[in-house]
Parts: sequence; structure tokens; C-alpha cells
Amino acid sequence: MEMQWWIWLVFGVALILLELILPTFFILWFGIGAVLVAPIALLFPSLQLDAQGLLWLLFSSVIIALWFKVFRRKKPDVRWTADSVIGEVGLLTLAVSEFQKGRVRFQKPILGNEEWVCIADTDIPAGERVRLTAIEGNVARIIRA
Repeated sequence: MEMQWWIWLVFGVALILLELILPTFFILWFGIGAVLVAPIALLFPSLQLDAQGLLWLLFSSVIIALWFKVFRRKKPDVRWTADSVIGEVGLLTLAVSEFQKGRVRFQKPILGNEEWVCIADTDIPAGERVRLTAIEGNVARIIRA
């Protein structure tokens, strides 16, 4: 059975468009693989269907491997993690003690909030500058700056 080159092109474009409808981010690689088989089928019209299918599988596998090894970001994005904001300095707006929670306001938002409920191991009066040492759930742990 002879498969025309344009069928691979239509099949590949259909898979890529299907990826727009079903955002699985997996069908795309098979669509690109099919589009890559189309020019090879055009250049070598005597290429059998099983060889074309093998090329499609090979191209799709290589593209998937390239995505996971090369194109994907290697480092995690640390801009929105608690570890990235440790050490920030804020102003204590409500006094805090060992057994009473206070409130601290930061100049720039920390993980989306400017003001945090805070705890400390020592008594710190309102109006003091404090340093963030940890985020524990939705509570900030602070020390005197």
C-alpha cells in the first residue's frame, strides 16, 4: 500500500490542532513527527508504509527525548517559593511574644501578601524592624533585625 506524502502532512497538522483542543501536551510531539515524515515521503515515493510508520515513531520519540533532555527548564523556578524570601526585612505592626502572634508588614509582597501573621521566640514590640527566618504554613517566623 502506498501512502501519499500529503496524508502525513494532514495527519500531523490534525494532531497539532487536536493538541489545541485537548491540552495534554503529548499529542503535539506525534504531530510534529508526522509533519517531519511528509517531506521524506515526498522525496522517496517508493518508501513503504511500514518504513514511514517506523520513521514517524522514530521522529516522535526523538522529539519527546529532546523535550525532556534539552528544551525543558533544568532548574525549578524559585521565585515563588518560601526559600526565596528568607531574610527579607519588614516592620512589626502588632507586637509579638513567645505565646502571642503579631503582624508584620513587608515593603514588597512576600508570596503575594504584604502583611503576615507572625510568631517569634522572644518578645518584640510593635514598630521594630524584623527579619523573616521561615514561612510555616500561612505564618511567618521572625527575629529582630
